[in-house]
Amino acid sequence: MTSIGICKIKSEYIIAEQKKELNLDLVSDKDKEKLFIHKDQHDDEEPAPKKQKLSKKEKKKLKGQNKSRGPTFRIERSQELCSSLISTLDGETPKCERKNCDFLHDASKYLELKPKDIGEHCYNYQISGKCSRGLACRFGSEHISSEGRNEVDEEKYAQFTSSGPPTKNHLEYNIQTALRKRTYNFDLSEALVKYNDLRKKGFKTEKHETNCEEIKVLSGTVTDEDIITLRKREKLQINWNDKLFLSPLTTVGNLPFRRICKEFGVDVTCGEMAMCSALLQGAPQEWALVKRHKSEDIFGVQLCANNPHLLTKCGQLLTNETEIDFIDLNLGCPIELVYKQGGGCGLLRRPKVLESCVQNLSDILPIPLTIKMRMGVYNNENVAHILAPKMRDCGASLITIHGRSREQRYTKSANWEYIKTVAEVAAPIPVLGNGDILTYQDYMKAKETVPQLAGVMIGRGALIKPWIFKEIKEQKLWDISSSERFDILKKYTNYGLEHWGSDNKGVENTRRFMLEWLSFLYRYVPVGLLECPPQKINERPPFYKGRDELETLMASPSASDWIKISEMLLGPVPENFHFLPKHKANSYD
Repeated sequence: MTSIGICKIKSEYIIAEQKKELNLDLVSDKDKEKLFIHKDQHDDEEPAPKKQKLSKKEKKKLKGQNKSRGPTFRIERSQELCSSLISTLDGETPKCERKNCDFLHDASKYLELKPKDIGEHCYNYQISGKCSRGLACRFGSEHISSEGRNEVDEEKYAQFTSSGPPTKNHLEYNIQTALRKRTYNFDLSEALVKYNDLRKKGFKTEKHETNCEEIKVLSGTVTDEDIITLRKREKLQINWNDKLFLSPLTTVGNLPFRRICKEFGVDVTCGEMAMCSALLQGAPQEWALVKRHKSEDIFGVQLCANNPHLLTKCGQLLTNETEIDFIDLNLGCPIELVYKQGGGCGLLRRPKVLESCVQNLSDILPIPLTIKMRMGVYNNENVAHILAPKMRDCGASLITIHGRSREQRYTKSANWEYIKTVAEVAAPIPVLGNGDILTYQDYMKAKETVPQLAGVMIGRGALIKPWIFKEIKEQKLWDISSSERFDILKKYTNYGLEHWGSDNKGVENTRRFMLEWLSFLYRYVPVGLLECPPQKINERPPFYKGRDELETLMASPSASDWIKISEMLLGPVPENFHFLPKHKANSYD
């Protein structure tokens, strides 16, 4: 296990004797039965031989993503109930209208084949009075009658729906159809891009001097008056000062995780990076990334594309069809596929295209446009200080600087001195700093290093310890117990079942994303075990035993142990289940 630094842990907890009895009072009896006792591989064994040094080529293979990993599970359609029957209520049984439907259409047969319920109480039924997964719910004994009907608490359901849906920004069927058939009206965004292109080529742009016929030819019925009005309107304003911002986190920054962070005090949340091309095609999996929970009072969507046409259309589409407070432009994604196509970090190498992207997207939006960018592509060629003033002049309302280059990924410490340089040249617009914030002390050091900083954005720090926002606001370290951490996972489970559903598919989706989160969460070292707190984000501790068996289990770097934790909350994994973390750096075994 390689590391940049080694945490100093109190010696009595390092490689503790397995035979020593540990306190399990904080864990329920039911959880104790499922609890896996972590075996100490150091007892009665000879010291492990020193690891051989890896070549540069071998080291490179261990970095990045596990690209060859497949799905964690597969649904057998022939054994799953058709969606037309899952909400069967008292009265006539509905019929499936789809041709060649592969799902099961016999409710009584399905209930016989259905696996044993995971738990006795359905979270969705308890909070709303109705479970949308009906007969397919894996916690269904509470609302499935002996006659095989899905029961509804009408009074509780009416009270729950009276305040509106808890999740917003669902893709309407008519909008999806228009996007797929390419009939959605993007005349305004197309005209705006052409209008700005004309300005760059030297055409006069004042309202009384612009060639109206030229604009009409380019954009059909959209005239220069429409464009001028669009460009001169005032944007909605957001006060970014001293806000704690949760970074857009691909795969792990989903809606249930953001709800956890909101409960710990984060001020601003942002959805996972969404590809403009997929949004414009009406892809449901991409539109799921823009969903917003009602608890997210300041919420934005992060977009990624390689040209202004896609970005401007997406800006128009999202502001028309969703409720969001800002749009963030991704200039930091280091993924090879995105970079090679000119998106993410790739735009840092195309300054003219980047300026056009920011200018057009800013012009089309009635809400703030924010930008998240790395220092540059290469280690020795920082460009953020050159681009930041241009982004400001093109209409950006906020710039976030991740203090690393694309080449560095996460292998080096963030360069806060360079973030200070960018904050100085980007003034007067606010700048956020991002990188290596794991504790309140890290936060204070960042503010001292960069006095001009409007706030900080936290990514990996929130994944390792989502209560970091509470620590920063209360200005202290929290020695959180294993039972309290386990309660957070229980909440995440409930929020996941509410978001993805409580049927087989929803349960396994919740499990998959929980495992991805656990691949970061295990890195946390309890404050009470540290000799010299606080923990640093790039430090890796030696193998240690916690203050109870649950804490030891949560500290395991093994994916098999993460699966055992998920089984304590979501029942046994299906026979065809397998899991490999997204990032190779999280898969030590």
